[in-house]
Amino acid sequence: MGLLTPEPPPYDPLEWAQRPFPERARMACQSWATQGYGTPIAVYFVYALKVALYIGGWMAACAITPTLGGPSEVATWWLHPLAFQKAIVWSALFEVLGLGCGSGPLTGRYAPPIGGALYFLRPGTTRLPLFPRAPLLRGVQRTWLDALLYLAMLASFVAFLVHPAPGRDVLLPMLAVTAALGLRDKTILLATRGEHYLVTIVVFTFASNWIPGAKAVHLALWFWAGVSKLNHHFPAVVCVMTSNSPLTKPLPWLRRAVYRQFPEDLRPSRLAAWMGHAGTALEFAVPTFLLLGDGGPTTTIGLALMLLLHGYITSNIPMGVPIEWNFMMVYGGLVLFYGNAHVSLLELDAPLIGALLVCALIVVPLVGNLAPAKVSFLPSMRYYAGNWAYSIWLFRGESYRKLDQHLVKSAPWVADQLERFYDHATAVGLMGKVMAFRLMHLHGRALHGLLPKAVDQLDDYEWVDGEILAGLVLGWNFGDGHLHDERLLAAVQAQCGYEAGELRCIMVEAQPLFGRALTYRIHDARRGLMDAGSVSIAALRARSPWPPDTFDERPS
Repeated sequence: MGLLTPEPPPYDPLEWAQRPFPERARMACQSWATQGYGTPIAVYFVYALKVALYIGGWMAACAITPTLGGPSEVATWWLHPLAFQKAIVWSALFEVLGLGCGSGPLTGRYAPPIGGALYFLRPGTTRLPLFPRAPLLRGVQRTWLDALLYLAMLASFVAFLVHPAPGRDVLLPMLAVTAALGLRDKTILLATRGEHYLVTIVVFTFASNWIPGAKAVHLALWFWAGVSKLNHHFPAVVCVMTSNSPLTKPLPWLRRAVYRQFPEDLRPSRLAAWMGHAGTALEFAVPTFLLLGDGGPTTTIGLALMLLLHGYITSNIPMGVPIEWNFMMVYGGLVLFYGNAHVSLLELDAPLIGALLVCALIVVPLVGNLAPAKVSFLPSMRYYAGNWAYSIWLFRGESYRKLDQHLVKSAPWVADQLERFYDHATAVGLMGKVMAFRLMHLHGRALHGLLPKAVDQLDDYEWVDGEILAGLVLGWNFGDGHLHDERLLAAVQAQCGYEAGELRCIMVEAQPLFGRALTYRIHDARRGLMDAGSVSIAALRARSPWPPDTFDERPS
């Protein structure tokens, strides 16, 4: 692996592409176990520069604020409440521009490396209304109104950042235009990280003492991230992340140790299970210590655990690359629980905001965990758990070319993007790693039986993960399978007009909290629902990441 060249898999990708699917799946998964995605070294420098841009943008906003100061004086103002407010608004702006989560090569974005503004400012691109049947919201193509609303939203964020003392007069227009735009396009609403940044901005707007409300948001994010791991999915995430982490590349023994018996049995080992339990305990410990602390040793322990948690996540460079968000969580934790350790949650002085926080931070995530089909991944706060809704889109032959022919979008087919930088074999090898990424998770093993149900001859179809597809069509993706479910399929079909059998989609829902199965649907783009059912978690745990050679297993 060179500075710019991905680490090649231990097989010829072009020969690999001609083998039967079970054999391709096995080879790709075994390659992932030792190499991860095979990311070129230079890519990590790109993400490091992006973090520098993120921090630099916040510092610039603070530098033009009279009550704060420049970088040379950061020690005197970094805990100031206005510095935190500007960090939250800048983070929302950074994300909705497409610069944060879901950007760059690790999320299948090569040329261009971002979506976001390249789509949201462009009339004709695909949008998903929050309430598709409501008057004034119907339609799957972005209009000039949508582009202007997006531009107004960006302007409102910038107005806050450059204002010397922003207050409700600046915040209310920001919330109003964001709400209007979010109703017309839920993708943008999710891209702002509404469950974190927008909820906190609402607290800024309506609570004179907003520190307790901001603390509640931070505590909820940590707590529900822990709850989301109370299942059998997370050990597989530990395996995937350990094999992909740049820090474990010099430690091949560790990459092998997280599997039961490398290379034949790539289910999580006891080590991976214990690492998963430790991570879950850590995510519960952080909010517990910080909630109980008052600035003394308990708070110090909580802050140390917080640094350990987010440092570990960031160092693994997870595939969704929520790097800036992890920096914001650490900074927010220090401002709220170090700089304002004495402030109690009970000091919130706005009863209506308290009721809103109960809804956004307790009711919505609880429903989202108990009934994940009802609430999207992000509002449910089910981070890093491996228990996500996902989809696989299967295009017969070169029918995927209809996306380029009929959709307005800024990014071509991912393989075409890759071939701007690498030869065809390298592009094929990298796309195989994307397939392995999905299969290595526990929920990916449901595909053993679902792929034969979806198509008769899998080798006749081009496989693309729904995450990649959402990035191409919508301009933004970050682990939310509800962005590439039936609603996106209907939007694509309305514009592309696929014939029967040309496009089949497998959609698998997340496991409910305390549930024992995953539900699935299989759709034909033209004919509609073909099959639906469930697969037991116990059956998935007994399976290998790749299907048996006979490929005739059926879901229970």
